[in-house]
Amino acid sequence: MNRFALILFAFALPVAAQPLKPPAMQEDTNHDAPWVWQTGSWLRNVFAPKPPLLQLRAPVKLEDYLAGDKLELSLRNYLELVLVNNTDIEISRVTIETQKNAIQRAFGVFDPFVTAGYTTTRSTQPTIDQLAGAATLSNLNQPFNFAYNQTLSTGTQIRSSFGWNRLSTNNAFQTTNPAYNSSWQMGFTQPLLRNRGREIARLPITIARQRLRGGQYNVEDQVIRLLQNAEIAYWNLIEATEALKVQEEGLALADKSLKRTMRELELGAVSALDIFQPQQTYASAEIAVTQARFRVAQSEDQLRRQMGADLNPRFRTVPIVLTEAVLPPSNDTAFEKEKLVTTALERRPDLRNARNDLDVDDLSIRSAANALRPNFNLTGNYTTQGVGGDVYQRPLLAPPGTPLQLVSRGGLGGSLDQLFGFGFPIYQMGLQLNFPLRDRRAAADYADALVTRKIDALQVRQAEQNIRLDVLNRINQVENSKASVKLAQVAVDFAQKRMDAEQKKYDLGTINIFFLLDAQNALVNARAQLVQQSLQYRRNVVNLLQSTGTLLEERNIVLEK
Repeated sequence: MNRFALILFAFALPVAAQPLKPPAMQEDTNHDAPWVWQTGSWLRNVFAPKPPLLQLRAPVKLEDYLAGDKLELSLRNYLELVLVNNTDIEISRVTIETQKNAIQRAFGVFDPFVTAGYTTTRSTQPTIDQLAGAATLSNLNQPFNFAYNQTLSTGTQIRSSFGWNRLSTNNAFQTTNPAYNSSWQMGFTQPLLRNRGREIARLPITIARQRLRGGQYNVEDQVIRLLQNAEIAYWNLIEATEALKVQEEGLALADKSLKRTMRELELGAVSALDIFQPQQTYASAEIAVTQARFRVAQSEDQLRRQMGADLNPRFRTVPIVLTEAVLPPSNDTAFEKEKLVTTALERRPDLRNARNDLDVDDLSIRSAANALRPNFNLTGNYTTQGVGGDVYQRPLLAPPGTPLQLVSRGGLGGSLDQLFGFGFPIYQMGLQLNFPLRDRRAAADYADALVTRKIDALQVRQAEQNIRLDVLNRINQVENSKASVKLAQVAVDFAQKRMDAEQKKYDLGTINIFFLLDAQNALVNARAQLVQQSLQYRRNVVNLLQSTGTLLEERNIVLEK
């Protein structure tokens, strides 16, 4: 029964000692190494690896928003295109894969490995003693060995080795020739102080997983900031488009005034010197329109870059129509500043990443504290042996040259029978202690881990202070923009009333053209200011959502983990 249990234990080692498997990777990120017994996969990966196929996906979903010959986009549709086509966002997503691979790399400490070897040695040497067994001693030595080693998740190191040696010689005193010596050894080493326990053995895996979580926070923060810039580019194009409309309206007013003045000049109602002011106003309006058109073109190019339309030749020149309203919705609700600050402190991914660094530091401190402990290990080994071969008998007083008498034939099979008969066992148990009287390196590493923990804790406090200040500044900017929009609307109303009044006065002949042109310029500037303040309000709201960490939630965006 004991013999059967030992055989079962030995053959169960490679099964019971399977390496810990990392969690399932996402599609296109699973680079787990194949097992050796998966012969086809292993041979292909090791000896004939395929070159990586790098195929970048073309922009998608652009055709879904074509309306005739124009690309018509709401803010939601635009952000959807940004999420699937923006190159910067894709780079952020791909960079996280290296940290996923780090988890698999951390599991490598539990991977088993096998060593095997075979050598053959022929030796011939002269002898100076009759007891050497031959005048010229010739030996053929052929050892073979096989070993299996693995570290378990508890920190225990297990090993199993098997070997045999075939020795043939012309030594007259060798009674077993050829001789087959076989041995089989099983053993373990269990740490009792340093590296003891499952948690310590798995610390690299835990640290890698914690760093992956920090990497996910970092990717989320990058995506939020990229979406913030993308949405600001959306509002910039609306601002440029509306500013162009305002300047075109100003040009139309200047053109109307110029034509009227030229008609009056033809009729002799005004002096020839009065024509220069309308002409100069019209030329300035043309310059403003030209500049506004270039700003629209630049904003469109920026928008195409954000949603990947510049990668498709078909959409590089397609006009873009944005459907969001220019004026912000009227909302006089006051902000609850402390509530928004609390939300930001809970939701900001950059702050969560900083707090995650503290968890990594705690794990690093445990690892450094473990290195301070002395090495104290429990070891155990069991060895069984066997001998086989052709057995000869030689009389003790026989003269030299007397032939040996064959008693029995044998070989490797007989040696293995004796080996697994467990008739010649060796048992060994022991304790090993490696106690450094002074370990300055480990002490310095532990001190560095504590210092890093303190620095990261201070950086968390610093981030909290900066976030609080950032949120309060963003709130003030939004409230300032909200008030500025209201004042700009009032200014447009007064500018319109003034221009209407000046137009009536001019029609009655009580004022000259200079007052009317000045009123027209004031109206154009007031409208341009209203557009600018309205779009600045939109941008400030986006900045506030980014500061509080709620931009994704407000835009109904969910990132895949």
